[in-house]
Amino acid sequence: MVETKSVRLALAWLAPAAGAAIFITFQCFSYMNEYFRSGGTMPAITFDSTMLWGASIFYGAWVVPALLALAGRRAADWAMLACGGLLFAMNTLGGVFDGLRDGGHLVALELLAVTLPGAVALIMSWRHIRST
Repeated sequence: MVETKSVRLALAWLAPAAGAAIFITFQCFSYMNEYFRSGGTMPAITFDSTMLWGASIFYGAWVVPALLALAGRRAADWAMLACGGLLFAMNTLGGVFDGLRDGGHLVALELLAVTLPGAVALIMSWRHIRST
């Protein structure tokens, strides 16, 4: 049976994952809004198959820290902290950069939906490692 601390930690890591999905959805709709408002004069963003796979793997990797939290081993805890911290940092930097380029509302959304829950999950992970 998985203990409740591990379940809480896994749920804490799923919160920034959901926030990342919300952020990328809003970013796509924001771009489409600008594209249609400009009458199609903006350059269209096109993705080849490699870029689509890369984005899918990046956003799908948010599940890994939550799964590692459920493993309950010391090495898995450190891997959870490292993987989650890397995803947190990359997503925050990328989201803020995209938000500055595409609109300030996206920066605010990134900070509220990904950075804040990601920081809470990192703190919870660090406290979990220190307590075991």
